[in-house]
Amino acid sequence: MMKKTIKWGIIGLGKIAHKFATDLVSVENAELYAVASRSQGNADEFAGKYSATEAYSSYEELAKDPLVDAVYIATPHSFHAAHSILCMQHKKAVLCEKPFAMNMQEVEEMIAVAKEHNVLLMEALWTYFLPHYQYVLDVFRSKKFGKLKELKADFGFKPEYNLEGRLLKKEVGGGSLLDIGIYPIFAALSTLGTPKSIEANATFFETGADSQCNMVFNYQDAKAYLKSTLLEDTKTEAIFTFEDAVITINTMFHQPSTITLIKEGKEDVIDFGYKTIGYNFETEHFNQLIREDKKESDIMTFDFSRKLIQLLDEVREKIDLKY
Repeated sequence: MMKKTIKWGIIGLGKIAHKFATDLVSVENAELYAVASRSQGNADEFAGKYSATEAYSSYEELAKDPLVDAVYIATPHSFHAAHSILCMQHKKAVLCEKPFAMNMQEVEEMIAVAKEHNVLLMEALWTYFLPHYQYVLDVFRSKKFGKLKELKADFGFKPEYNLEGRLLKKEVGGGSLLDIGIYPIFAALSTLGTPKSIEANATFFETGADSQCNMVFNYQDAKAYLKSTLLEDTKTEAIFTFEDAVITINTMFHQPSTITLIKEGKEDVIDFGYKTIGYNFETEHFNQLIREDKKESDIMTFDFSRKLIQLLDEVREKIDLKY
């Protein structure tokens, strides 16, 4: 039986939208049908590059297009809730980039709208669906190497110092925490769960956006040392110390990567043979949810997204970061 071809729309045509569109080509029975930007020129250029049928200069026009099955929201963080809600009100399935929204209140509103309109909604935290990360989760759940005692995860790079750029602009959710700090926090939440207590400190750009954030998550029998920074390039790796082994997701742990396993003094590198940027894995999962008429992911659940934003909110409170 032929699988239904899912017709995708993309709202917001920045860097991450290009990556998503590039990988969408590798997904069977899916096509990029429509794109939308605030600029018709940008929309036309993007549509031409990725062979999209429709190019809109209004997000609402895309949301209203009856042929669009699913929409990928790739606008800045501060617009995620509004743009997701717009699309859901027009009965579109929504895959919204992380962070889901700016705070718990917005996330709850998005989930409520999804339920009201009976449509699929999922936070696009692509790392969850990558085979190397699923490998780590399998090891954790099976207790193959005993309990997880410690996690160290960092994410850091030094962007161009541009006070008008999205990354440094506080009003669109700029700063290290929401943009990249979410990945180390995700690593802790997806393994160790919600911490008993959190310690955090941060430094700030002159815009008020955080330039660096250091966090310690305290658990009953474990600790997670987490860091995000826009002041330096870091290894951006995740080191999971189990009772009987150490697993390191090597550099750029949040995207397709290799794993180093150290057990009894022996070191093995596991290569997962990635052929894509990595966005196809979450897209294939999402497409399957649509075909099965599911309204919530069984992996990236509403409950998980709630816990994730709650942790981000708690860290923001600790470092006195208000949007």
